[in-house]
Amino acid sequence: MFKKRVLLFEKRDRETWTRIKAALKEAGFSGVQSGHYLQEAVVSCGCGAHLDPRDFGKNGKIDRDIYWVKVLESDGEKAREVLLRRGIVPEVDETVRLDAPHRKQAKEAGD
Repeated sequence: MFKKRVLLFEKRDRETWTRIKAALKEAGFSGVQSGHYLQEAVVSCGCGAHLDPRDFGKNGKIDRDIYWVKVLESDGEKAREVLLRRGIVPEVDETVRLDAPHRKQAKEAGD
């Protein structure tokens, strides 16, 4: 029930997240956990409704969620191989949890 899991994917990429979940399910992996969450603090509007003013542009709500997938530690390498054979690159973005200014600093430091 409580087995150790490894993070296989964590990024702001819903399409890849969906493809990874489908590929792992099709390959028959059990014990896969996945989900998404919003890391950013929601800016309050004047009425206190916690509406994000960036969501009311001409293209509608922007997806800012961080998507993640964990697999059992014993299945980690096999899961990566299955995904790579299907052309899916499982990636953990180390800067995804940082605020925007810190992400920019990390990117500039890495260049």
